Amino acid sequence: MKKVLVLLIALTPALLFAQGWKSKTLITLGDNNISAGEFMGVYEKNNVQSDVIDKKSVDEYLDMYVNFKLKVIEAENLKMDTMPKFVKEYNSYREQLAKPYFSSEEANEQLIEEAYERMHWDINAAHILVKCDVNAVPADTLKAYNRAMEIRKRIINGENFGDVAEDTSDDISVSDTTVNGRFYKGNRGELGYFTVFDMVYPFETGAYNTKEGQISLPVRSDFGYHIIKVNSKTPACGTIRAAHIFLAVNDSDPEKTDSVVKAKAYNVYNEIKKDGSNWEVIVRKYSDDKGSAANEGLLSPFKVNQIVPEFITVVKGLQPKEISEPVKTNYGYHIIRLIATSGVKDIEDEHENIKKRVEKDMRAKVSEDVVLNRFKKENKFKEYVKVKDAFIATIDSTLKEGNYVMAEGVDTSKVLFKFGKQKYTIADFVEFIRENQVKQPFMSAGSYAYKLYDEYLKRSAFAYEDAHLEEKYPDFKLLVQEYHDGILLFDLMDKEVWKKAEQDTVGLENYYNAHKDEYMWGERLKTVYATVNHPENVARVEELVKTDLSMDSIRAILKAEEIRGVSVKIRYWQHGDNVDIDETEWKAGELRVIPSTVDKTTKIVRVLEVRDPEPKTLNEAKGLVISAYQQQLEEDWLNELKAKYPVTVNEKTLEKVKQCY
Repeated sequence: MKKVLVLLIALTPALLFAQGWKSKTLITLGDNNISAGEFMGVYEKNNVQSDVIDKKSVDEYLDMYVNFKLKVIEAENLKMDTMPKFVKEYNSYREQLAKPYFSSEEANEQLIEEAYERMHWDINAAHILVKCDVNAVPADTLKAYNRAMEIRKRIINGENFGDVAEDTSDDISVSDTTVNGRFYKGNRGELGYFTVFDMVYPFETGAYNTKEGQISLPVRSDFGYHIIKVNSKTPACGTIRAAHIFLAVNDSDPEKTDSVVKAKAYNVYNEIKKDGSNWEVIVRKYSDDKGSAANEGLLSPFKVNQIVPEFITVVKGLQPKEISEPVKTNYGYHIIRLIATSGVKDIEDEHENIKKRVEKDMRAKVSEDVVLNRFKKENKFKEYVKVKDAFIATIDSTLKEGNYVMAEGVDTSKVLFKFGKQKYTIADFVEFIRENQVKQPFMSAGSYAYKLYDEYLKRSAFAYEDAHLEEKYPDFKLLVQEYHDGILLFDLMDKEVWKKAEQDTVGLENYYNAHKDEYMWGERLKTVYATVNHPENVARVEELVKTDLSMDSIRAILKAEEIRGVSVKIRYWQHGDNVDIDETEWKAGELRVIPSTVDKTTKIVRVLEVRDPEPKTLNEAKGLVISAYQQQLEEDWLNELKAKYPVTVNEKTLEKVKQCY
């Protein structure tokens, strides 16, 4: 063991020295030095570790890299990285790249898996609400909790849940009420059906964690405390497609009282039972839902939380194509025909959708808390609780009024907390308070101060982490640098090459004239080329093609004679452009009629002229000329940059780089 330790101690400096060469300068561009390690990092990412088909040798990539860095250095020296457009675009990219570092993948996956499991179940539940403001002081929170426990005790001891709900719940939908002259029947705490994401996350969790038929302990949400009774927990329907026959009840109309409509509904149902194929006729004949009656009673697709629970309960007992007996709701009687339910897709199909909903849901705070605790641990967070509590004790009602005035004698230099060596003082927190305070009539000054402090701490933690991402994560630093350089390069290339080539019409024309022989047409054939879709028109079109009439005249004749399905045009062809043309004898006056072997169309070709090879006009070759001119401009510009920032490569270091690959 001692020999091994001695050997390791002896080797360590040698190993460090062996790797130390990577910090040596490989390339010098003017006053700018680039280390071997920096070059190797970029080379490995783009050649060694990537799936690119055309992998570059070290020498090839070095030339490309030098040209790239010369342009970036020029852009930086022109202060293009300070331009508002660049800063905005760069910050936007960096923000997107940083997002993964500000979330917990593990926590997110757990939340996604939890949501997916819950998606498999529909819950029917009731609740009693004891209101308690989310920012209530501890004494008021405890009072609300104790009241909720007393209410729960009444139910556990045998009182009817609905009766207790009407007697105690702060949810106004519990009891009968009249609003603007319209009567609304109370729900006695019944919420109907719901599934994952339909309720606020704490309530959802409380419901899914309570067994069927049982009463939950008080569940805290932003609204207060909920006592939840789970009536049923059944396999999820997903999206439901159903049709119905609806018979409305109106007790003010003797012909539409409940008993009359109920009897009629069963008569309709019995008529359907006699002959199920008459569904469409019966829907049109009897349904009071005229909107759906015109479409066989079909309702828009819906989910369990979007329709009255009595309707859903019946749907859950049906098989596709099965028709229910009449079911009563607050609106009247329904005869329901189930078309289909979607159920739940595989996790692979649902994963992305669930992920997006988790990120927008209150669940995101769970992941955020995990990340915040990680930042605290990694960045050596230290909090001075006594300083915090002592300062908050000095805060008076001016804070809750939205116009905070600091008490006299407060030592604002005292430190509230630290991340690493960075200190956050009372003065910093006071500045945050003044920038973020709003009136809080329902909170105590102390409660609001603690809430603001928690937010300040969180923002500070995330800002500290953000400021040190490049330092902590070399891969992130490299990626951000690539985006930085890439944006600069695009802006500078646009200015010096791309737009210049398009806008410099004189330079473009001069370049074309100097390289005209590089843009040649091959031997070409000028033809009249007609396509005839109807065989009965071939003879007439052939007759017209043989003439020396202009295309406009031929088209005018075809229109006047109402000959349709004919396309006639004059165009040039090169060898290989068209099989019909290649098989035609290339001599003026040649005429071919070519019937299709697969359909009724016929092609007619008449050769007007055979043209020898000749240069393309600038307009004909413009795309190619612009591209070549851009390349020429870039080469000339790079030569200027190399003169401005002389390039030196350390050949010894380069050899060491090559040996690594």
